Amino acid sequence: MIENIINIAKDAGEKILKVYNSEDFEIKIKEDKSSLTRADIESNRIITNGLKQISDFPVISEEIPVKYTDRKQWEYFWLVDPLDGTKDFIAKNGQFTINIALIHKNTPVTGVVYAPAMDVMYWAEKDKGAFKNNEKIYNNSTGKNLIGSDSNFHSTDQTIAFFKRHNIKEIKRFGSAVKLGKLAEGEIDIYPRLNGTMEWDTAAGHIILKEAGCKLIDIETRQELIYNKENQLNNHFIASRNDLKLF
Repeated sequence: MIENIINIAKDAGEKILKVYNSEDFEIKIKEDKSSLTRADIESNRIITNGLKQISDFPVISEEIPVKYTDRKQWEYFWLVDPLDGTKDFIAKNGQFTINIALIHKNTPVTGVVYAPAMDVMYWAEKDKGAFKNNEKIYNNSTGKNLIGSDSNFHSTDQTIAFFKRHNIKEIKRFGSAVKLGKLAEGEIDIYPRLNGTMEWDTAAGHIILKEAGCKLIDIETRQELIYNKENQLNNHFIASRNDLKLF
């Protein structure tokens, strides 16, 4: 099935790049003040149609909300962000992704994160390892001088304070789920996210991290993030190498 998901992501990425290289993104502002472009809509259509062709599992995406009463008993479902990092897309820095995850009992078990403008594809399946462009990846770094990552557009004072408190002096900025991919492949060591994200922002990257020797920990529960909550807003979290003590 993973090959099918990768192909669906590539098809969506091809459509996104056509919009990306055009003159008109057709930008709209949603009720939550976030941006929506023609690329989000086209990517969502391609992905949802593609997933329906390869399985009977229902789909939740950023653009297709589902009431909790309808989804709370789902054992398997797809969780999709058709264009993660719309601000990066609009800024034309290339650091936006397509995120597709399969959730089983509140936990991601398969994930694809595709950055079409960077021509980078990350993916993982539970107990089968994590990959970047067909090469297996694993963060086996043991360095003491930690490299942190922060968002291009969503940094906070709390994030800066976190880096100072832990004496993390080298900070690399990336957009969207690219940060999770960079952690999985060992380019960075830790990524604190101390403001809002949604379940579809993290699910695909989460399983990639777990298969690559990393973890993604909810700051409030001090456990791994879970999915298909009534409110699909994530708590603040810290993603890092497995060997790092976060609390």
